[in-house]
Amino acid sequence: MIVLSLQAADWLGLLLYFLSLSLLAVGGAISLAPEMHRFLVDEQGWLTELQFNASIAIAQAAPGPNLLFVALLGWNVGLNAAGSSTGSAAWALGLLGAGLTMLGILLPSATLTWLATRWAQRNRHRRGVRAFKQGMAPLVIGFIMATAWVLGRGQGQIDTDAGLWLLGLVCALLVWRTQLHLLWLLALGAVLGVLGWV
Repeated sequence: MIVLSLQAADWLGLLLYFLSLSLLAVGGAISLAPEMHRFLVDEQGWLTELQFNASIAIAQAAPGPNLLFVALLGWNVGLNAAGSSTGSAAWALGLLGAGLTMLGILLPSATLTWLATRWAQRNRHRRGVRAFKQGMAPLVIGFIMATAWVLGRGQGQIDTDAGLWLLGLVCALLVWRTQLHLLWLLALGAVLGVLGWV
């Protein structure tokens, strides 16, 4: 845990940062984990490496959308800002951090999605709309691979685990080129993990 002294400008900066990230979250917020790590851990020092990785792991394990990790990142920033405070002060700052990060990541992208979906539905027959949809798939896969790199680097095995990279590449290609449901790939990954193969 880090003890922080955040001022109003820092909290505003946290909100503005997540507002700016929101429109880049093409493959979902998880695809921006490397950039969030750079800002929150490396640049600002508001979170430790362990807090960052635990936030993602807990949110991925919990039922519900994977976007929950953004709230946990904000929650941990708030707890670090509370320092040694406990009780209502820690809760208040934790909720403030979670609320600012969630508002920031959701508001712009939700607004843009609503407007763009209405427009794309009206213009779905246009060649440009169809080309855009097909062109986004490789970009999303690249973002997800970058996230795998950051999370794997925290475990210390990213450079040496060729099997893990091969599995990731195969899964990315299957998602991109087939209609295979993603849950089957998650189940396969879980089985391979239980067997100790990855």
